[in-house]
Amino acid sequence: MVWMGLGVTGDRLEDRDERLVLETGDGIGRRFGKEADVTNNRDVEQRIVILGAGLFAQEVADLVSGIAGCEVVGFVEGLDRQRCCQPLLDLPVYWIEDLDRLGGPCKAVCAVGSPKRDAFIRQALTHGWEFTTVIHPSAQIFPTASLGEGCIVGAGVVVGSHTVVGRHVILNRGALVGHHVRIGDYATISPGANIAGRTTIGCCTHVAMGAIVIDGISIGNNCLIAAGAVVTHDVPDGVRVAGVPARAMDAMGPKRGK
Repeated sequence: MVWMGLGVTGDRLEDRDERLVLETGDGIGRRFGKEADVTNNRDVEQRIVILGAGLFAQEVADLVSGIAGCEVVGFVEGLDRQRCCQPLLDLPVYWIEDLDRLGGPCKAVCAVGSPKRDAFIRQALTHGWEFTTVIHPSAQIFPTASLGEGCIVGAGVVVGSHTVVGRHVILNRGALVGHHVRIGDYATISPGANIAGRTTIGCCTHVAMGAIVIDGISIGNNCLIAAGAVVTHDVPDGVRVAGVPARAMDAMGPKRGK
C-alpha cells in the first residue's frame, strides 16, 4: 500500500537542544500508524507541483508518479528563468512568481538537494502554497516515528522507533535512521547513510552518501558529513568532517585570511 502525508502541521516539539525546531506532524507519514493523516485512496487525486527543475526533481517526479491517486502537474524554477522556456518530462516549468497560473488546488514538495532549499521553500510559502510529505512505498516508518511537512522519503529508507524528523527533510534512497533520533528542519540524509540510535542531526546539515554516525552523537546545524565518513564524536555547528574516524576539515563559514 502506498502512503502520502498531506502536510498537516502538528504540535511543536520543544527539544532540550534549542538548535532544533521540529514538528511532530501528528503522525504525518506514519506508515503503520492508525491515526496517520495520509492519502491511500485510489479514487482521490492529489495534484503535486515539484519545486526544482534539476535531476533530483525528475527522480522525485518518478516517486510521486508511483503513488496511487497522485499526479505531478509541473515543476517550479526560482533561479534561472530560461529553464521555464521548455518543458521537463513533458510537463511545464513555472517561474516561482507565476505559481498562480497553475489554478486549482495543489500541494508542493521541494526537490532541491541542497539544505539551502529553505529560502526557496519560504518563497513558495509567501505565495500561500502548502507542502506535502511523500514516501516511497518500500520505505519503512515505525509507528512511533513522525515526519514533518514537506519531507521526501526515498526507496528503502528505514526510520526507527520514536524518531522525530523535522520539516522539509530529505531521506534519500536506502538511508537508515535509528531509534530516538532527532533530525532538524531542512537536513539532507544522502543515499546509504546510516544514522544510529539516540543521535541528533541539526538543521540544514548534510550527511553525505554512505556516511555513518554512531549512536548517541550530536551533530550541529549547517554541518557537512562527507561521503563515507564515520562520525565517532560530536560535531559543532558549521563544521565539515571527513574520514574514518571523521575529523574536522574546516568551518563552513567565510574563509579567513592568513
